[in-house]
Amino acid sequence: MKALIFGPPGSGKGTYASRLQAKLAVDVIAMGDIFREIMKEDSPLGKRVKGFVEKGLLVPDDVVVEVLRQRLAKVSSGKGFILDGFPRTIEQAETLDKIAKIDVVILLTVPDWIIVERLSTRRICRKCGEVYNVRYLKPKVEGVCDKCGGELYQRSDDTAEVIKDRIRVYERQTKPILQHYNERRIPFVDFKCEKLETPPEVAVESILKELKKLNLT
Repeated sequence: MKALIFGPPGSGKGTYASRLQAKLAVDVIAMGDIFREIMKEDSPLGKRVKGFVEKGLLVPDDVVVEVLRQRLAKVSSGKGFILDGFPRTIEQAETLDKIAKIDVVILLTVPDWIIVERLSTRRICRKCGEVYNVRYLKPKVEGVCDKCGGELYQRSDDTAEVIKDRIRVYERQTKPILQHYNERRIPFVDFKCEKLETPPEVAVESILKELKKLNLT
């Protein structure tokens, strides 16, 4: 199964994708994580990416695509993936069409008020990136990651006004991309979250049920 996962900031993409990874034995390819890792490397591509990021510039499409190509090449033969954070433009979507045949789009639909509440109470591990929530997804020890023991922190942009702006940007950027896949008749699995404290397991089971209907699991 080759899937794309879309959803506004705080919709649970990373949380759900990691749980789907365990159940489906697929790779999760999160572009944000890849960029952070590649910038640590002393490679020509890593230096190019770091140069753009440090200047506060958007990484050009050709560089983003090259990073993605390198990561996709590492996916074992016959193994699927869930791609998070790509494509972000129609041009990227059209390029992806030439690189991989996408089987399904997983779309997370979450009301703005839930996103604001989730992100303003979100905490992230500095070491491994695991995500927690001080209200309903607490670590066993306050401020400490269950997985690696790293320190948990709150992102500086996890404030109500910034979050609302990020949602508007997401909607503006994503609408034409979703339309692109609709026109190509790629099936959608749409999970609608209507309660703030919906456990991740509930969302994942709902998504798995719909994937099974499409004969993708």
